[in-house]
Amino acid sequence: MTVTRTFEITTLAVLGLLLLGDLALVARRPHVPSMREAGLWVAFYVALALGFAVVLLGVGGGDKAGEFLAGWATEYSLSVDNLFVFVIIMSRFAVPRNNQQKVLIVGIILSLLLRGACILLGAAAIEAFSWVFYLFGGFLVYTAVQLLRSHGPTEQEYRDSALIRHARKVLPITETYDGARLLTRVGRRRMLTPMVVVLLAIGSTDVLFALDSIPAIFGLTQDPFVVFTATLFALMGLRQLYFLLGGLLDRLVYLSQGLSVILAFIGVKLILEALHSNELHWVNGGDPVPWAPAVPIWLSLSVIVGVLVATTVLSLVVAPRRAARREARDALLKAGDHESAGAR
Repeated sequence: MTVTRTFEITTLAVLGLLLLGDLALVARRPHVPSMREAGLWVAFYVALALGFAVVLLGVGGGDKAGEFLAGWATEYSLSVDNLFVFVIIMSRFAVPRNNQQKVLIVGIILSLLLRGACILLGAAAIEAFSWVFYLFGGFLVYTAVQLLRSHGPTEQEYRDSALIRHARKVLPITETYDGARLLTRVGRRRMLTPMVVVLLAIGSTDVLFALDSIPAIFGLTQDPFVVFTATLFALMGLRQLYFLLGGLLDRLVYLSQGLSVILAFIGVKLILEALHSNELHWVNGGDPVPWAPAVPIWLSLSVIVGVLVATTVLSLVVAPRRAARREARDALLKAGDHESAGAR
């Protein structure tokens, strides 16, 4: 079964309009959504993605639907991690809550543009050079190791990048915000507001996540249409998810470890597939490597979903229990120390 060009163009046009309509709605009526409103929107976009997978199953077959679900789950989890960094940045720069929606809009638009550009470049590179899978696979494994070592960013560990430090030194930036404006007037002098620095931090973060996410999804499917739709669905509802999760993001303590496992798995899968369809003369004489298996999409989807479920359960159930036991043990030790001191 093949997906027709008309179906692809219509789908991408509808999804693009839906995403832009959501962003335009915020621009016209900015407000902090309630938990109920944010929850309904997130549920709507998740249901929309699952519904599209069913449509793709009927139009393109099981493989296409499986590739979409695996790609969407991976991109969505990476987007949540990206959202976590957004939370840290807005906390770090003390962005007023009523202006955070506009910052999120810019962040999502930048992420969409950067990922779109990376998809086009990635598709062209794959079409021209078969060995690019080796690079993608190695890069994902390296990223997974770095992510595992860092255990994800925290507010205490966050440090301004060289770009942000340089901007602070050379640009005339005020100490306080002026709403969501980028420019303000101090006396007779026009100056930039801290919002400029926030947007620079958001933009540089988007670049890093685009570099991670595109090799990851190309490791699951080489169909540009599936890549584009999975990426678009992963970016939908992020604004509402930001306000829905709130402090919950801080409780997903094992998210980075889960993502590192997923990225490492996809990286190894890419390398195995590159070996399976090898065309490099200096690897096995240019012939496919017989011991390198092709990883089926059902296995990829099972691993990704299983890791995400395990990560969520460990973060929300196991981690709090461990923390409670640790606090109880510390309290007993302190009580024992006080009794010993009193006896002396």
